[in-house]
Amino acid sequence: MSILIDERTRLAVQGITGRDGSFHATQMMEYGTRVVAGVVPGKGGTTFAGPRDQRVPIFNSMDEAVRESGANTSVVYVPPAFAAQAIMEAADAGVGLVVAITEGVPVLDMARVHAFMRDKGVRLVGPNCPGLISPGKCKVGILPGQIVAPGPVGVISRSGTLTYEAVYHLTNAQLGQTTCVGIGGDPLVGTSFVDCLEAFSNDPETRAIVIIGEIGGTDEQEAARFVKEHIEVPVVGFVAGQTAPPGRRMGHAGAIISGGSGTAAEKIRAFEDAGIAVARRPAEIAQMIGSALRH
Repeated sequence: MSILIDERTRLAVQGITGRDGSFHATQMMEYGTRVVAGVVPGKGGTTFAGPRDQRVPIFNSMDEAVRESGANTSVVYVPPAFAAQAIMEAADAGVGLVVAITEGVPVLDMARVHAFMRDKGVRLVGPNCPGLISPGKCKVGILPGQIVAPGPVGVISRSGTLTYEAVYHLTNAQLGQTTCVGIGGDPLVGTSFVDCLEAFSNDPETRAIVIIGEIGGTDEQEAARFVKEHIEVPVVGFVAGQTAPPGRRMGHAGAIISGGSGTAAEKIRAFEDAGIAVARRPAEIAQMIGSALRH
């Protein structure tokens, strides 16, 4: 099985004619994702030329796109200043899942989005994330399809590039994945480690889980508590930023150590206390998952 997306996903791409939107819409279609609509205000009535002569209708609004195409999922490739409005427009139109790839969305905008999505009961993944992929079924976002393979391992990560590295090693070790989810590293994201862990715990085909965290915040500690209390399959963790100095921002807006909290050592200790095996290098993740599945 998979979580959040599968063969039944009908995707609308917000910003489909932009540089990133057009490139990744084509990549998603090449992978087999059912891209049923594009949304670009002012370009309604035109079409997007996808691979193999596929044509995707473009609508002026998400409301039109959902009504005419039956889209149930949206992916957002619009500039940061307009991303919050695009996310809320998608939720208001009736989709069940919105994946926001856009980086640099103002935190205050995301605070409004959080409340809106909660009221609508719509799942948000991101922003500032690579999206998610269920190997052989569907991909929504920018995760490269050539590095994944179907299998029993669920992957959750705050870091985009480390997601790619971990998945690459898993696939090379013939350890395929049920779903890989990049939740994003911003201070406010729509889907947490715990949300994904809960979904994986309800998937009988996920027989092991990888958690890739990073410095800053307490998400990893909360995930560790959830694993200890609710997860029965083996879990392997990795924490990026182990050499980061306190008080220095390290890439992601959420990756900052403040007041002695959010350190890699603190997160690693929480993982180990919860019975999570911790890899010291990304290359070790596949070895540890393989060992856990054999025992």
